[in-house]
This record gives sequence, structure tokens and C-alpha cells, in this order.
Amino acid sequence: MGRVQPAQGAGRLTGFVATDSTCDFHRVDVVEVSRHFGRRRALAKTSLTFSAGSIAGLFGPNGAGKSTLLGLLSTLVRPTSGEVRYGGQPAAALGDALRGRIGVLGHDLFLYNDLTARENLLFFGELYGLSNPAAHVAAGLAHARLEDRANDRVSGFSRGLRQRLALERALIHQPRLVLLDEPFTGLDDESAGLLAARLRGLREAGAIVLMATHDFESADGLVDRMICLKAGRAREITADRSGLREQYRRTMAESWS
Repeated sequence: MGRVQPAQGAGRLTGFVATDSTCDFHRVDVVEVSRHFGRRRALAKTSLTFSAGSIAGLFGPNGAGKSTLLGLLSTLVRPTSGEVRYGGQPAAALGDALRGRIGVLGHDLFLYNDLTARENLLFFGELYGLSNPAAHVAAGLAHARLEDRANDRVSGFSRGLRQRLALERALIHQPRLVLLDEPFTGLDDESAGLLAARLRGLREAGAIVLMATHDFESADGLVDRMICLKAGRAREITADRSGLREQYRRTMAESWS
């Protein structure tokens, strides 16, 4: 089986092959960002910084602004005010190359049911213009433990298997910034363990990982930072021994005025 060779370069770039070597960053800054949808305020003057080699957990009730924040970071949503900077530069300055450094896994898995697992990954690898897409596909199938199902159509996959494949679809181009919305949904214990191990590997390779989740048990011991959102406002919590669920409960009960 082919293996993707790690990229050469300074810093914590090991394991990453940029689709555009002119566009890379080790830090993302959310600077006084607000986002309104009509009269509804989804985010209000939010400032956060995310650095390479870290996993941040986003926690909050439905409608708190988690998906909006992920949308802003992915460049699919524009801020009403404020700015998101990638390595100190706004998205507009980096152009289309920026999206080649971002991987997104949301509620829609963006898989083609009539294609096999291998064909799905190959399709997306070619879309990103990878120099050796077959090697990336082989590595992705191995990470997902789907080598024995590589030539099966996705229409016959369970939700858990689709979720595992969709994660590798989001990572096929080895992005610097990885954005995940409820990635543990539909996963059994084995698949959840594989996902956690994959995310730890991404952190070690120097990725910036943000994960919105309600699954405190899976996130406990995995995330480096806990960011709570409430009515469009964000608050970072320093982890302690009480566990994420208890910290979240206490934080959400406090006044955020």
C-alpha cells in the first residue's frame, strides 16, 4: 500500500502537503467578530486565537453560535463586522488558495452514494489537484480502517462507516485548519476511538483543530481548550479535574453580562 510522504519544511509542518505552498499559517485569529442574520445575533464581538498543534472544543446549546463560528472560519460565512485572520492576513488577501488549507466535516457528509469509498476519496483528491491522489486515498482508507470496503458503494455503508469516510474526505488534502461539527455523531465505541486517535495525530502533525460537540465524554481528555458559547458570546475555560461536563454546567449557569 502506498504511503503519503511527509512534507519537508520548518516548524510543525511534518505530515502536511500544502496544495498551494504559498498559503500556509500557524495561527488563526478571530478579531471582534459579529455575525447577524437579519435581526438575529449569532455572534457578538467574539475574539479568539487558535494555534497549530491544538484541539479546541466548542460547547454550547443549539443556537449558541457554534456552527456560525465554524462557518466563519471556513470562509463560507462572512462576518457582519470584525475580521478572521489566517497567519495575520484576512481571507480576501489569501484568495482561493486559503480553502485548500481548510478541511470541513459538517452534518452533511458530502459523499456520493453511487460511488465506492475509493472513488469518493479519489474524486475529492483530484479536485484538490493532489500530485499523487491514489497514495492519499490509500492512506485515508487505512486511517478509516476501510481497506476491505474500499470497492463497496457508499450506499451500503452504515452511518458510522460514512462518518469515518467523510472525515478522510475532509482530510484528503492534508489541511492546516480542520473544522468539525459534531464528528462523533453515529459512531460506535470503536469508531469513536479511531476518530479520537486520528485527531490526536492531526494535533501532533501541527493541525489547528476545532470541534463543536455535545459529546462531553468523547471530548474529555481530547481537547486542549474548552470554549463555551452562549447567545452568541464566547468564553474560554481553563480545564480542571472536575471534567468538561461539570465545568460546562457551572459556566452556563453563570451570568455573562
